[in-house]
Amino acid sequence: MTCSADTHYRQHVMPYYRAIESRIGYAALLGRTRHFGWFEAGDSPWNLTAAMRRMEVVAARKLALPPASSVLDAGCGVGDTARTIARVSGVHVTGIDGIEPDIAIARRRSVRAGEPGTRTWFLRANYHALPFADASFDGVYTMESFVHSPSPLQGLAEFFRVLRPGGKLVMLEYASTPRDQLSPQARSALLRVCELSGMPGMLTMTHGELERMLCRTGFTVESVCDVTAKILPMLRAFAVLGWLPYTLARSVGCTDSVVNAMSGVEMYRHQEAWRYTISVAARP
Repeated sequence: MTCSADTHYRQHVMPYYRAIESRIGYAALLGRTRHFGWFEAGDSPWNLTAAMRRMEVVAARKLALPPASSVLDAGCGVGDTARTIARVSGVHVTGIDGIEPDIAIARRRSVRAGEPGTRTWFLRANYHALPFADASFDGVYTMESFVHSPSPLQGLAEFFRVLRPGGKLVMLEYASTPRDQLSPQARSALLRVCELSGMPGMLTMTHGELERMLCRTGFTVESVCDVTAKILPMLRAFAVLGWLPYTLARSVGCTDSVVNAMSGVEMYRHQEAWRYTISVAARP
């Protein structure tokens, strides 16, 4: 783990996830999983768990790896994505995360699911300095974790290093609109959300920039899909739930304490400021 990445994670990312609003909100609404869901026409916007499982299946299909392949989940949280991908693809998933309590939860949930030491493993690590040998994995994926990176090129270089030739990288991440193309209101909202959530990578990854960085790192970009429409029902649900606490917090000048409510309201209001993309690349 590099000093800069370690410092950023300790000073910005960890406080965000440890804040009371984050801990209560993620536990109550999402079962501690921290990513958006995939919605088709007719899906209930309030069935969040089913939508998150669908998004995880989408990630597995994008990886398109044969059974028994070795896969790295870079930012695994409590391991729900890893378990879904292992189950539907028959692959072996190693999940890493910087939040030790989440790693412990991930291990316990895999034990309850009957998967201890067979399909999923979890350890504390940082994707800027991976504790694995070169060419250790057939696939790597990120699920809304790379936006926290203070040094995206360094993270991508590590993914490239640990992938075997022909290995697949799938990244489900936010991209931002260049700030000079936004209204003052949208720009202010985007900057504040990224600052309070510890997401400098989202600001770095303006539209098309991730693909350019992948090419600079040595990857071959196979596809990039804008799937923003698939997650909007969930964001709208967050905006509805967050409107009252955000309004109350604004009235007393303490919006920083309700960053998730603010993010739901402002990012739904300013949809021109961001996109949700799935990028698929391969190591030649």
